[in-house]
Amino acid sequence: MAKLVKKKKKKGLRARSGFGGGGSGGGAQETSPFRPKHTPKTPPCMGNCPSGTKIREIIMTIAQTEDAGRTYEESYNQALEMLLEKNPFPAVCGRVCPHPCESGCNRQYKQGEGEGAVSINNIERFLGDWAIEHNVPVPKLSDESFDEKIAIIGAGPAGLSAAYQLARKGYKNITVFEAFSKGGGMMRYGIPDYRLPGDVLDNEIKRITDLGVEIKYNTIIGKDIEYTKLQEEYDAIFVGIGAHRGRLLGIDGENAPNVWTGTEFLNKINSGETIDVGDKVLVIGGGDTAIDAARISRRLGAEVTIVYRRTRNEMPAIEEEIVGAEEEDVEFHFLAAPVEFAMDGENVKSMKCQQMELGEPDASGRRRPVPIEGEYFDIEATTVIAAISQEPDFDGLDMLHEGRDWVKADDKFKAPQEKTYAGGDALDLGLVTVAIFQGRMAADTMHKNFRGIEPEPLPESEVVTKDQIVFSYYMEKARHEAEHLPPSERLKSLEKEIECTFTEEELIDETKRCMSCGSCFDCGTCWSLCQDQVFVKPPLKTFEPYKMKLDLCKGCNKCAESCPCGYIEMIHPITGEKAKIERVK
Repeated sequence: MAKLVKKKKKKGLRARSGFGGGGSGGGAQETSPFRPKHTPKTPPCMGNCPSGTKIREIIMTIAQTEDAGRTYEESYNQALEMLLEKNPFPAVCGRVCPHPCESGCNRQYKQGEGEGAVSINNIERFLGDWAIEHNVPVPKLSDESFDEKIAIIGAGPAGLSAAYQLARKGYKNITVFEAFSKGGGMMRYGIPDYRLPGDVLDNEIKRITDLGVEIKYNTIIGKDIEYTKLQEEYDAIFVGIGAHRGRLLGIDGENAPNVWTGTEFLNKINSGETIDVGDKVLVIGGGDTAIDAARISRRLGAEVTIVYRRTRNEMPAIEEEIVGAEEEDVEFHFLAAPVEFAMDGENVKSMKCQQMELGEPDASGRRRPVPIEGEYFDIEATTVIAAISQEPDFDGLDMLHEGRDWVKADDKFKAPQEKTYAGGDALDLGLVTVAIFQGRMAADTMHKNFRGIEPEPLPESEVVTKDQIVFSYYMEKARHEAEHLPPSERLKSLEKEIECTFTEEELIDETKRCMSCGSCFDCGTCWSLCQDQVFVKPPLKTFEPYKMKLDLCKGCNKCAESCPCGYIEMIHPITGEKAKIERVK
C-alpha cells in the first residue's frame, strides 16, 4: 500500500486518519462506475433565512482572513458587501431577528461541551455595528439612472428595503411617505429601546437616505394625500404600512383608561411618553408584543403577570425574550383566558379568567385551548395590556383590500390595484427579515416591469443535511454567547441595551466554528486520501476546489465519504445517478 501523504490542515481543524468505510485500498481495478463530482449545495443556515442571505460566504470570509492574506478590516468590508446586498438593516436584524438561520445550522449536531449552532445573529450584529462605526458605503448595483417616480407608503422595514434596493438600481425619484415623525415603523414603535436603541436604527435609515431616498414624515396617505392622487402622479406605489393597530379582547370595560392594546402601549413608550401603570400590570398574550410590554412594565416598577391561553411550549414569542422575562421575575399564568373585567369606577380593578386545557391541534398546528367548565379565578390589576394580535390601519385605504382581508399580492408582490405593489405587515404579520425580503423582491419586480426584463426562476440547489457532514473532522469548539446585563441592572432603565455586541476576538473565534456546509474550504482531505492521484495539488487559487483527473479514478468513494462538508458526491458520468454515500462519522 502506498504511503499516505497528509496535507497540513488549517488552524482549528483536525486531520482524519484512515480511509473511511468503503474504499478498496487502491489498485488498478475499477471498484465502481461512479466518479467524484464537486457539488455545491445550499447551507441550511441560508436555506432557513427568509432573506436568503449568503451566511456561509459571509462567515467564511472572516474565518479565512489570515490564510487568504487579508487584513480583518478587508474581510469585514467584503463580508458587509455581501450582507448589505440584501439587507440594509444588519445592526437591527442582529438584535431583533429570532435567527431561524441558527435553528438550521448543522453545527448544533456536533457533540461536545458547549457546542451548538454558530452564533450567526451575533456575527451579523458585529458587522452591522462595524458598518455604522466605519461608515461603510453601500455598493450600488448600476451606474445607470432611471427617471420613474416611485411612491412608498410606510418607512418600515418593507418600505425602506424597497426604497434601498430601487436606489441601488439607479432610481432617483423615490419618495417615502411616513405617518409618524420618525422612520422605522414597527422597528421603532414596536420594539423597546433596550432591545433596539434608536440611534442604531437612525444610522441604518441614514444609509438609505444617503442614497437619495426622500422621506416625508407626518404624512398620512388616505388622509393628507389621497391614494388615487399617488396613482396619478407616480409610476409605481409600494404599500408597506405596518400593523400598528392592536386588537381588543371583546370584553365589556376594555375601553377603560387603564386598559391598553400592546401596540398602543409600546408606541407611547417608544415615543417618549410617560405612562403610570401602577403596581400590578396584567398582560394578555404570548407573542413578542406581550413579552415586550411585560418587560417594559417591570422597568416601570410594577409586578407583572402574563396570562396566556396555552402553555409555554406554544408561546410564539422569541425564546430568548421569554427567558429574559423569566429572569426579570415576570410571572406567567398559562392555560388561562380572560372572560370578564371587574370595575372600580371607570377603571378595571381585576380580571376574571377561565382555566383552560389543551385539546386537539387547530389550523396553526398548536393544540387548541379548551375551557374547563366551572373553573375560574381572579387577578388584580392596576393596568391591563391586551397583546393578543394586531393589524394595519386601512382608514382611507379601503380600496387596497376586500372585506376583512389585508392587501393581497402575487408571488412577485404585485397587488391587483393599478401600479400597486405590497409587502410586510400589509400582507400578513411577519418577522422584520421577512418584510425586508418582500420589499427587496417587490423592488426587483418593479425594476423588471419598468425595464421589460423577463423574470428568471430562482436557482435551486440541494440543502446540506447533518447526514452529509463528517462531524469528527471538526475540532470541538464551544459556542460564544453574548454578554448580558444582570436583571438587577436591566430593570433600572428603559433605554439601556441589555445584550452586548461581540468583541472582535469573540467574533473571529466564532466564525471559525462554521463548517462551510456544502462548499469547499480547501481542507485537502480528498487529496490526502486518494491513492490514485486523482486530485491535483495545489489548487491554482487558495480555497478553490482541487482539480480532478477523472481518467485516473477507480471509483473507490473515499473522497466523497470523507469530505467534511458534503461537497463531493459520486455521480454516474452517463446516467447522472448519484451514489448512496456512507459518510465517515
